[in-house]
Amino acid sequence: MDKKYWVPALEKADGILRLVSEEPYKHRLIDLSNQLGIHKSSMYSILQTMEVLDWVNRDTNDTYAVGSAAGRWGDSYLQGQDLISSFHREATATRDRLQETVQLARLEGNKVLYLAKEEAPTMVRLASGPGMKFPAHVTALGKLLLSFIDDKDLDSLYPIQELTSATEYSLKTKADLVKQLRIIRDEGIAFDEQEVIVGFSCVSAPILSKTGEAIAAVSCTMQQHIWEKKKDVAEAEIRHLANRLSLYQGGNH
Repeated sequence: MDKKYWVPALEKADGILRLVSEEPYKHRLIDLSNQLGIHKSSMYSILQTMEVLDWVNRDTNDTYAVGSAAGRWGDSYLQGQDLISSFHREATATRDRLQETVQLARLEGNKVLYLAKEEAPTMVRLASGPGMKFPAHVTALGKLLLSFIDDKDLDSLYPIQELTSATEYSLKTKADLVKQLRIIRDEGIAFDEQEVIVGFSCVSAPILSKTGEAIAAVSCTMQQHIWEKKKDVAEAEIRHLANRLSLYQGGNH
């Protein structure tokens, strides 16, 4: 990573977390200051902030341990790993029935982050894959997940009317996006018809938590000439896959 973008305060907080996780309720402020080489006044400010955020917990002896936030992070991390494992287990059957590629993704701001992929046994390979990001408004996965966001948050993600297009079929304005999101919200399914790459279309459905939040989404992508024949079957299969994965999260459609 370019040190130009390095945040020293986060590096110091990381050092504190590492030390107090290895030796909980052993170190006071002065001990942490000495061991990590952080000035006492800076250490005081960092610890105060971390305590308010529940990153660390301070006992009556003024010693520190990891706070409850770490438990939430751990649960979230494990849930993500469990979701990816569940996806690979369930999506292979969907891929084999459709003979098309199936993907898992979640929303990060106004982009969709691909988490996992079950590749179809074809000569054509999709450009998207785990770790890659695409603008949410041009993908079925992204639009599906955006449909769960309230208007205020959507405004902050898209502060201007003009949208960046990937193809001639991409949505051009925020007004067009809002109109489509209303339909997606009602139908519980989203489509990308040549909006990312000309010649390819996609269908996506949400994976829901027990509280009804969309924690991720699954999709199936295929070439346009196949899409025209398989669209309805692909929609049904992706809905079923999303339902099965939602059950693992304690949710259902």
